[in-house]
Amino acid sequence: MLYLDRPTVPWRGRLWSHLISDVSYAELHAFAEALGAPRRGFDRDHYDIPAERFPMAVWLGAQVVPSRDLVRLLRDAGLRRPKHLTRPRPPRHSRDLALPAPDLG
Repeated sequence: MLYLDRPTVPWRGRLWSHLISDVSYAELHAFAEALGAPRRGFDRDHYDIPAERFPMAVWLGAQVVPSRDLVRLLRDAGLRRPKHLTRPRPPRHSRDLALPAPDLG
């Protein structure tokens, strides 16, 4: 099933929704393609959808839910990708920047 919250997030002079699937990323990507959403709109576990595409997403079958339900639906489906787990962390110490010593046998 595909879910969408109402377009309430302002960014770059527009309002945005979040589109998710509780089935698979493949389902999400296929739906986004049918909606005409560019792949660059995919952010870890959801698509950012501009307000002008919201009616089409609903017409294509996405269910409108409150924003707070999106994360719960993703977690319950095992499809949540939190930001802190998907971005590489910088090294904590300068020693972590060093390359490992070569094995000279």
